[in-house]
Amino acid sequence: MRGGERRRCDGRGGGPGHGRGAREAGATVTLPEPRANPLLIGHAAAEAAMLEALRGGRLHHAWLITGPPGIGKATLAFRFARRLLAGGEEALALPETHPTFRRVAAGTHADLLTIERAWDPKRKKLRGEIVADDVRAVSEFLRLTPAEGGWRVVVLDGAEEMNRHAANALLKVLEEPPARAVLLLVSAAAGRLLPTIRSRCRRLRLSPLAEEEVRDLLDRALPGTDAEERARLASMAEGSPGRALALAEGGGVALADLVSQVIERLPGLGAGQAHEVADTVARDEDSFATFMDLLRGTVASAVRDAARGRADPDQARLLGARPLDAWVEVWHALTRLQDETQAFYLDRRQAIVSGLGLLAGTAPRMS
Repeated sequence: MRGGERRRCDGRGGGPGHGRGAREAGATVTLPEPRANPLLIGHAAAEAAMLEALRGGRLHHAWLITGPPGIGKATLAFRFARRLLAGGEEALALPETHPTFRRVAAGTHADLLTIERAWDPKRKKLRGEIVADDVRAVSEFLRLTPAEGGWRVVVLDGAEEMNRHAANALLKVLEEPPARAVLLLVSAAAGRLLPTIRSRCRRLRLSPLAEEEVRDLLDRALPGTDAEERARLASMAEGSPGRALALAEGGGVALADLVSQVIERLPGLGAGQAHEVADTVARDEDSFATFMDLLRGTVASAVRDAARGRADPDQARLLGARPLDAWVEVWHALTRLQDETQAFYLDRRQAIVSGLGLLAGTAPRMS
């Protein structure tokens, strides 16, 4: 494949803050997407490991960058890619004025290929998986001589989203890696990758950021947002700036307040109240996804803290009506309900009513 990097075509090219949820929530997010982001917070050890491998001439042909969603994995991958393409062994970061930085950000560097889930124009959403044809482009790309005489670099973002045929196609590339080529696999769920793929990669595990680091990033990304709201977003983010920004875009603080109101009313939440909540949340897909994520997260945190003997009074009250294993079943049922509703375009309002019924114990458990 000639002519530069495969461009993101999922409707998010403007980076965070350009979606419908951001407009409705009034948030203005100013951080660019990973390929154009000069800012990386909290992963100095991973940067040092990459730089040491580059300087020592022991650069592995494939790297697997793992960790929770939204903590900077793809940002680190593109930072490393820019350094490889620019040459030199200085710090990984390039200034934004550097020609390589600009070309990578614009998707026009001939020696960089990005693979990710493609945009489905018929459904107007991302495809559910990375398919074999996407990954075969990697083999074709790496067979070419580097256009600028240095490295050829592939960033595979969301590697766990490869289907079986795509994974097998990638394995063939990893088994016979070409010279002067580096593959950077980014994954939030590395356990879903084939063991044979994992074993052929050098693994870098990134950890969630400290809450203060998330807050600092939000200060840059959300300068027009109230400081108290930014602090709440940082607290809710669980160490993930990406989660914090998604919550800001989707009106997460208001929806978190609504989740708190729902939890306070349990187990006495009535059908009328459930329908009122559904009317508020189900108006768009962004709010539905955010609300369900927060609802499931509240249950998961309560169960986790209770299992460790650390449940606070509100969590203890929530969990008191059932044993912990029953709450685990509820969490799984809520997850399936959300996934199926979004995958099959089911009625979001009815899904919320059903989900709240599961929490209140008034709906049958999903098998």
